[in-house]
Amino acid sequence: MKETKIPTPYEWAGGVEKFEELTDVFYQKVLKDEVLEPVFRHMPPEHSKHVAHFLAEVLMGPKFYSEEYGGEALKHMVGKHIGKRLKEEQRKRWVELLMESADEIGLPNDPEFRSTFAAHIEWGTRVALINSQLDENPTTEEEQIPEWGWGEVKGPYEIVGSLFQQKKNEQ
Repeated sequence: MKETKIPTPYEWAGGVEKFEELTDVFYQKVLKDEVLEPVFRHMPPEHSKHVAHFLAEVLMGPKFYSEEYGGEALKHMVGKHIGKRLKEEQRKRWVELLMESADEIGLPNDPEFRSTFAAHIEWGTRVALINSQLDENPTTEEEQIPEWGWGEVKGPYEIVGSLFQQKKNEQ
C-alpha cells in the first residue's frame, strides 16, 4: 500500500504566492486602521513580502526569509519589535485583521489548517508583544526561526531568549 504524504501547512495553504497575497491584503488594511497605522506608517514597501516569507517559512515552507538574512534571520525579525512598546490592543487588532484577510483571500478554512495557523499567529504575536517591551534583542546564535507543523504546541518558557532554541531531540 502506498503511503500518502501529508502536506505541510505551507503547502496546504497554497504556497508562497498565497502568503504574499495574504500580507498584501492585510497591510492595505493596516495602513487604514486607526489602531495599527501609527505603528506601520513608515514601513518600507518590501515589508509585506518579508512577513509573507517569514510566515511561509515558519509554516514549513521554503526558507526564503532565512536565505535573505542568513544566520541573523531570527535576530533580524525579533529586532523589528525591540523597543516598540506594543500594546495588547494593537496585538489583538493585528490578529483580527490578519484572520479577516485570510478569509478574504480564501486561505483554507478547514479546522486542521485554521487551528494550526491561528495557533502560530497567537503564539507569534504574543512573543512579539513580549519582545517589544525589551530594550535589547535577546536572541543568540543558537536560536533559529521556529517551524510550526500540524498540532504544534510551543512553550511555556521562562525567558524570551529560550523560545527559539533548537531542542536536543531536533539536532
